[in-house]
Amino acid sequence: MKLFDIISTASTNTFRSKLRTILTILAIFIGAFTLTLTTGLGKGISHYIDDQLGSLGAEDVLLIMPTTDNGFSSPNDPPKTYDATKKTQNIESEGNRTIALMTEADLEKFRKIDGIESVTAYRQAAMDYVSGPNNQKLVGNLNLLLDGEKHATEVGQMPTNDSDVPQMMIPSNYAKALGFTDAGASVNQQITIGLTNGRGDAVTLAIANVGVSQKSILTSGFIYVNQAAMNKLVTLQNQGAPDSVSKYFQVATARLKSELPASKLTQVKADLKKLGFDGMTVQDQIGVIKTVINGIIAVLNGFAIIALLAAGFGIINTLLMSVQERTKEIGLMKAMGMNSGKIFLLFSFEAVILGFWGSFLGVMFAVATGFGINQILMNGLLKDLSGLQPLSFTLQSVAPIVAIVMGLAFAAGTLPAIRASRQDPINSLRYE
Repeated sequence: MKLFDIISTASTNTFRSKLRTILTILAIFIGAFTLTLTTGLGKGISHYIDDQLGSLGAEDVLLIMPTTDNGFSSPNDPPKTYDATKKTQNIESEGNRTIALMTEADLEKFRKIDGIESVTAYRQAAMDYVSGPNNQKLVGNLNLLLDGEKHATEVGQMPTNDSDVPQMMIPSNYAKALGFTDAGASVNQQITIGLTNGRGDAVTLAIANVGVSQKSILTSGFIYVNQAAMNKLVTLQNQGAPDSVSKYFQVATARLKSELPASKLTQVKADLKKLGFDGMTVQDQIGVIKTVINGIIAVLNGFAIIALLAAGFGIINTLLMSVQERTKEIGLMKAMGMNSGKIFLLFSFEAVILGFWGSFLGVMFAVATGFGINQILMNGLLKDLSGLQPLSFTLQSVAPIVAIVMGLAFAAGTLPAIRASRQDPINSLRYE
């Protein structure tokens, strides 16, 4: 009997006892269905995180901050020693958190590190409010748009740091709140940012709005300005403040050399650590969140694996009963010259076929269900979150599930297949 004949016979034999076969396939179906949905959920969330957090910084930009040293440590560590050379700032809005500041002298140290192409101080103004035509004052998060950042816009475009003209981009839910009829009406219009300078006086700066960003969980309330706008805002805020204030800053941005290998990036971070600073790329930020998400998905996948293992015992039971019922048939096949290896393959293929149909149907039903769930959520609960597709399925993500389940089915069918292959033909023919 050739391989094709063995597969054809195995396929026919699988459905001899239809009810038993259907129940076994159903058990596999449940496990594959659950595993596909949890995998799709993990892919969907990961894609959204990549799209949203990935837009918060360029891939070749390293954010540099002084290593936190504010006295917090493990209970057994000795207290930290005060360093008079380090300038610090107390942030009242963040629970009086004390942070270290940097100077131009620190930037010179960074520029000497191999792998860093350029370094600039990230000076940030503290915005009090933003207002539009209706003079309604709104709070928000003022951010400098870094080179290489990419944000999806609802209308207009992102600000550009190449321009000497101050530019800004507001979130989509700010357009009407500021007094515009819609998002499009806010483009190329002047929007005012209010600040408090060093003398305690209220100052304002009108900036042209060039775009409106799409809604996002991670950038809600984020107002982005280009370098020209931020420079003017910082200058306004420093009016009346001591000259020393402008010398200090919290964060620096380093542009890495093109196509820097991962090993070299690790060395750059290590060199910064020796100087007392931490370097973080956008991928580092994404990695922390993804680790948490992957942990949750792994737990959910565990339940699906348990269901598949239970289905595996169902396959063993089904095939053991099949071997017992077909004892005479096995003896006849051996008497006609079919060797033990082909008998083993025959029953193994029956297990694989059970695994294929259970996993294939489970995956297809899960994908169809996933698309339905996506449509319901994206048109309902999640309609305001552009780009969020809760469940994501690709051939590369679902095909391995079918292959894995078929492999588990083959492993489960090994015991019955071995038992069948070892049947004595004489005793089998006499079996009643």
